[in-house]
Amino acid sequence: MPFEGLRDFEIMIGIAIVTVVLFRRLSLPSIIGFLAAGTLAGPHALGLIRDTHQVEQMAEIGVVLLMFTIGIEYSLKELMRIRKLVFLGGGAQLLLTIAAVAAGSLLFGLTFNQAVFAGFLVSLSSTAILMKLLMDAGEMDTPHGKTALGVLIFQDLCVVPLMLFTPFLAGQGGGWTGILVTTAKALAVVGAAHFGARFAIPWIFSQVVRTRSRELFLLTILFVGMGTAWLTAMTGLSMALGAFIAGLAISESEYSHQALGDIIPFRDTFMSLFFISVGMLLDPTVFLRYPLLLGGIIVLILLIKSAVTAGSVMLLGIPARIAAVAGISLAQVGEFSFILAQAGVKSGLMPQAAYQVFLAASVTTMTLTPFMLNSAPWLADRITRLLPRRLLRGAGPLMDRERKARLSDHVIIIGYGLNGRNLSNVLKSQSIPHIIAEANPFTVRSQKKKGVHIIFGDASKQEVLEHMHVHQARLMVIAISDASASRRVAAVARSLNPRLHIIVRTRYVAEMEPLYQLGVNEVVPEEFETSIEIFARVLRKYLVPEDEIDSCVTAIRGDSYEMFRGMSRRHSHAVGITGFLSGAEVGAFTVRQGAVIEGSSLRDGVLKTRSGATVLAIKRGEEVAPNPDPLWQLHQGDVALLLGTPDQLRHAGRLFEGKA
Repeated sequence: MPFEGLRDFEIMIGIAIVTVVLFRRLSLPSIIGFLAAGTLAGPHALGLIRDTHQVEQMAEIGVVLLMFTIGIEYSLKELMRIRKLVFLGGGAQLLLTIAAVAAGSLLFGLTFNQAVFAGFLVSLSSTAILMKLLMDAGEMDTPHGKTALGVLIFQDLCVVPLMLFTPFLAGQGGGWTGILVTTAKALAVVGAAHFGARFAIPWIFSQVVRTRSRELFLLTILFVGMGTAWLTAMTGLSMALGAFIAGLAISESEYSHQALGDIIPFRDTFMSLFFISVGMLLDPTVFLRYPLLLGGIIVLILLIKSAVTAGSVMLLGIPARIAAVAGISLAQVGEFSFILAQAGVKSGLMPQAAYQVFLAASVTTMTLTPFMLNSAPWLADRITRLLPRRLLRGAGPLMDRERKARLSDHVIIIGYGLNGRNLSNVLKSQSIPHIIAEANPFTVRSQKKKGVHIIFGDASKQEVLEHMHVHQARLMVIAISDASASRRVAAVARSLNPRLHIIVRTRYVAEMEPLYQLGVNEVVPEEFETSIEIFARVLRKYLVPEDEIDSCVTAIRGDSYEMFRGMSRRHSHAVGITGFLSGAEVGAFTVRQGAVIEGSSLRDGVLKTRSGATVLAIKRGEEVAPNPDPLWQLHQGDVALLLGTPDQLRHAGRLFEGKA
């Protein structure tokens, strides 16, 4: 049939559409639906698609595009920052998993070589599934997301050595000489691909952009990504690894955002085909023939991989809770294990019946991954309760050297990303004492060398917050990307210090209500502030005067944040004076040289009559005068603390400005 390939492609796209609609209505992850649909449509069930070879080829493109986009989003600099996690954490996870599975397999009567091969199969996790779930949940930048990515990168690097050792375990291949020669060739190609892409890509894209052709730009992206994947595949490396290298090279260029936007629709389409193709490999009757055996294997895989992975990254000083979440999320068997399993069948290491049992167990662990990822924080909290307190903050030498901070009336910053770093720099310039908590040990180590007052630890733990003197702190700013982690930190901080003023940065307005219910004082949603910045820039393009733009911004912030503050007052556990000052704000202003108000006294009424704001206190040098006398005369450099509505404070601010 000349159009059989097109027919199969159409069937798979139809299956994907129906699956997404059905599983979205059931509030279940689409990935599970794709796996189930592939099993039903495959040759072992309904037989809608019998030739799975073409499907597998299209599915490989999906994995290549996924790793390509991950590389673009991540950046080479970020990868270098976690190189110890990749090579030490990933290496420990791979070797310890192989050893644990091999030891268990020997007890069940497998030969030594077969037991080691079983360790190979179980040691790999699913890059395709886990990265897709983390990206959909917006958790790629979270500590457990970065930890999982570091381990997965090392696993992908090791696919080739494991493939090379498989014939060796079966008594085939060229022995150690053949392994060394092929490995050296593979490393040379990876190096050539990396440095070639690193220096050639900027020049190639600069030429393409000059043509102003979007079609040419998209073709170039596909050429670079697929070309690097093909080059690495020529030496036996995984195509996914080559695509990841190409993505890293593009991430360092100024064209990375456009490249990512153009490639994502292709990635999502082919990724659905990948999950369907995995389901097609499975014979569902295996579940009926070996139910107890499969159940035991699945449980053992999940337990061994979770424990070994968590323990491996904890050796690097990762806090116990983050390590546990990463370990649980990496508990499934990976897609590259299917390729290894097929090689094992061909070389005689694995009988066909054992291959189907392995497929059934692997697909089941993949299917359970979304549920494991969702329940990982809950499970990690209960696991960490059983561990010594020292491990909760991290067991590495970094924590042993940490000394308690001597602070009071200070700011606590949770997270040292872009927001945390900018806030720290501003506080430092104003000589405001502060301390930072960061869960990435390598970031902590590098920043401590620069003199940054930063500690390593999971801020959702009471011990870490007490170490930062949360009882004496005036304010806490939670500036991390993980919404669930932000809620945990806020809840613990509020229970330890009811007077603490807590500000949380969050992505979406929908995340504000749960935070206010926990007693957070202020929530700054990026979604809302971004909309303000967008309309302000639009108005500037139409030459709208700055004072009118400021009025619009003030009005919108006043109206919307008043609504948000209403939620805060409704749920806050810490009711302060701000609860009685509906619609009012407090602001500090410095008297500049030549200001309208310079030289006038409070009795003159210039400030009150022209702005409506009230003076609460005045600071001159080190002297602070609360509720100042009406005879007080304002001089250059005085700092006045004013009370008023946002509009009154805006008018007052102009009175303090110097003359240009």
